[in-house]
Amino acid sequence: MTAVPFTVNVPDAELVQLYQKLDLTRWPDELEGAGWSYGAPLADVKRLATYWRESFDWRAQETKINDALPQFTTDVDVDGFGTLNIHFVHKRSSRPDAIPLLFQHGWPGSFLEVSKLLPLLTEPTKATDPAFHVVAPSLAGYAFSQAPSKPGFGIRQYAEVAHKIMLQLGYDQYVTQGGDWGASVTRVMGYLYAPEHCKGSHTNMMHVDKPTLTKQPFLWLVNAIIPYSKREKAALARMNTFFATGAAYSQIQGTRPQTLGYGLADSPVGLLAWIYEKLHEWTDAYPWTDDEILTWVSIYYHSRAGPAASLRIYYENQQPGGGSSGDVEKNKRYPSLPIGVSYFPREIINFPKRWAKTGGNVVYQSAHDKGGHFAAWEMPEALAWDLGKMFGRGGAAFGVVDGKDGYEKEVAKKA
Repeated sequence: MTAVPFTVNVPDAELVQLYQKLDLTRWPDELEGAGWSYGAPLADVKRLATYWRESFDWRAQETKINDALPQFTTDVDVDGFGTLNIHFVHKRSSRPDAIPLLFQHGWPGSFLEVSKLLPLLTEPTKATDPAFHVVAPSLAGYAFSQAPSKPGFGIRQYAEVAHKIMLQLGYDQYVTQGGDWGASVTRVMGYLYAPEHCKGSHTNMMHVDKPTLTKQPFLWLVNAIIPYSKREKAALARMNTFFATGAAYSQIQGTRPQTLGYGLADSPVGLLAWIYEKLHEWTDAYPWTDDEILTWVSIYYHSRAGPAASLRIYYENQQPGGGSSGDVEKNKRYPSLPIGVSYFPREIINFPKRWAKTGGNVVYQSAHDKGGHFAAWEMPEALAWDLGKMFGRGGAAFGVVDGKDGYEKEVAKKA
């Protein structure tokens, strides 16, 4: 398959219809002093909707995206699902021996999340830092990727798509980075394609199990004897609060995605509120600008398949043993390839570092003082640093890709 250059260019008619829908918004009421307790505040959403209608310059954002991100589409044959046309970002480093890296986003993110990370990884300012060739696909059904038309397209299939794109681009061996659904996709890539192709994986949202006496007796003993640190207690408390009061969206998207999809597809304000809440709640006091928020939301509103398609990954992942990654995900088998983990305090899924070894061959861990769920957007320098430390010289995963260590070849001095 041949990759075809792609630029974002939403039809004028679609923008006209958007403005008409914004003009016709029917607003809900709100309780006095509700704040964020009941969800996205009415005043915030009204302000953003007004800005979207009257001042937000989507064409300027299109230009910014197209200028910063080399984008392409390519056809990918997916076993049992036919051919899908997939959108992706691909930026090669000027260093020929840069490390091929697959960056995978999740929900409610998109390929935009790689924007700030891209220059840091492809053209590091220090010769001592490794460089990467970066590929960032839009998940099938997200942004400008075609959506599958049949049920059962789950994590295994998303992993297959990402892997085949890397092979199409000539990256027979590669490493991965992902958070949110990207963490699940890249983990399954480790199950399916290591050690021949997938050589290492880094995540900022790792799912692990609490150590048990039967499976990890030493870790269980450590866990029982050594008290949790203040940081670990805070992380566990935040995660427990998230599951108790902030995870209902996942149950809705995982059980009735089609029903929710009508509202998100038809109402730009409904979509705005649904995503804006997560951008606010899942970050570490990140100073979102209105342009940033509306650009992220617009990627969903103007997506090729519509915003409803992005919800179905939740449904497929909840199906017993079938639609997602099947036995590898549901039975908690972890890949043997080198794994690195970055911890950010406001991440929604955040386990104590000592639990990490229950999640596979963890060779690198780093804890940061600031940051949340969207690490590549909130803390790009910290994430780039961790990737450099893991895969660079002296790192536990240095040299995992044959002949591609990320550095310039040393030129022999003339006699």
